[in-house]
Amino acid sequence: MDLEGPRKGVLVGRRSPYPEEFRNDAVALYRAAAGRRTYSAVAADVGVTGETLRSWVRQADEQAGRASSGEAASESRDEEIVRLRAELGRLRKAEKKWELEREILRRAAQYFAKEMRA
Repeated sequence: MDLEGPRKGVLVGRRSPYPEEFRNDAVALYRAAAGRRTYSAVAADVGVTGETLRSWVRQADEQAGRASSGEAASESRDEEIVRLRAELGRLRKAEKKWELEREILRRAAQYFAKEMRA
């Protein structure tokens, strides 16, 4: 009995509720940690599970492998450095924004907790 049949290689499931840019940013954040943080720690920061982040990293690695072996237009080392520096700048800016939002939410929670006790 041929279980693979005509559907071999077809992925069945629902579409991710997370936009591609969000997934790419989460993968970049994990990679920026350079092994100093676990999947779970980074995933908690962005609001997903560790296994979800792990699968996004795996998919990105697979896509990068296909892109580097299948495309003739690869970027030079200098172009890659420029691209990565721009990405790093964008991620640092986003991190500062998230830190500010987290601080605002923390202070609001403290305020309302104090109001509830009074």
